[in-house]
Amino acid sequence: MPADAQVKRDLPQSIVIPPIQGEMVHLRPATVEDLPCLDKLDAFYGASKITGKDAATERSMIQTWVRRSQAWEAGLAPGESGVGDPESRRTIAWAVVTDADHDDDGKTDASATDNVIGMIFLIDIDGWSRSARIQIVLGRDYRGRGYSRDAMPRVMTYGFASEPAGLGMHRIWVAVPEKNTRSISVYQSLGFVPSGTSRDALWDAENSKYQDLIVMDTLVDEYDPIRSLDAFGMHLIENNPGVQEALAAREHSVALRQNTEGGDAGVKKESKWSSAADAASNAKPVTDVHAVHSAESQSVEENHKKHEKSRLSAEEESNWPYGQSERKTSKDAWWRTLGRGRKRDTESEK
Repeated sequence: MPADAQVKRDLPQSIVIPPIQGEMVHLRPATVEDLPCLDKLDAFYGASKITGKDAATERSMIQTWVRRSQAWEAGLAPGESGVGDPESRRTIAWAVVTDADHDDDGKTDASATDNVIGMIFLIDIDGWSRSARIQIVLGRDYRGRGYSRDAMPRVMTYGFASEPAGLGMHRIWVAVPEKNTRSISVYQSLGFVPSGTSRDALWDAENSKYQDLIVMDTLVDEYDPIRSLDAFGMHLIENNPGVQEALAAREHSVALRQNTEGGDAGVKKESKWSSAADAASNAKPVTDVHAVHSAESQSVEENHKKHEKSRLSAEEESNWPYGQSERKTSKDAWWRTLGRGRKRDTESEK
């Protein structure tokens, strides 16, 4: 193999970690100064159920990830152990920050931690295989509120987007303990599909027995940045990193699939994703999350009707794991059945 082929797959020596705007949260590069916030948030509560690791190990791992992320920003070598990482894998860490006031007491919910409610990571970033693992950790009181659903698709969009706008990943994956059914449901709703099982890979401390580790992943030509957000009633923010590239790639993928499937090669069929992409590209870029909420409150019903009509008319055009034969009627529309997941072969699944 030519030497330049290796170079082209190498990760850059340094990186500028971009801020990412969501509708409920925004993400900024995490620092070691943010680490004490996680303890204040009781972010490692129930770690064995969520990640399969004990709290002390989880805390140490996250501290290492943040330091690796800052090292990459500074252009330092990836190794922290003194022997380095033979695969030169990297890590990116963002602090998850919210300005929300859910209890309407006039104060930001997370004011005690400078608005930080958790962190989200791309870890094991492998330039050769173009693969990365995603993981999010939230404070105990901030779980189950939809923050993961807001942050994860936007990080994945950046991860999949071609360089230099994104990381240019081919695959993003997660590893979930089998008993963490809530996370499995969320990941399925984001487009992840089970790809393997590591038997008895984790210790279940609560029940004093081993449990399986479920590996789930999604590929760049499977991931849909529009649908992953729309599944939870959220919207693209056009000036986020990688969004324009993701929309262009989605349009190209849809066009290729339509031509391959024997449609009129000279006429591009209208699809829900190209329509959504056109709407996004013509929209005014959103930079203020409060403006997003104000605008959405006036148009969300109209947008849902338009999108639903588009979905029903072109369901067969998408390679999204949720759709096609699984949801043929409005009663069983994909957005009504999120979290059900696919039928599995194992008898233990319920």
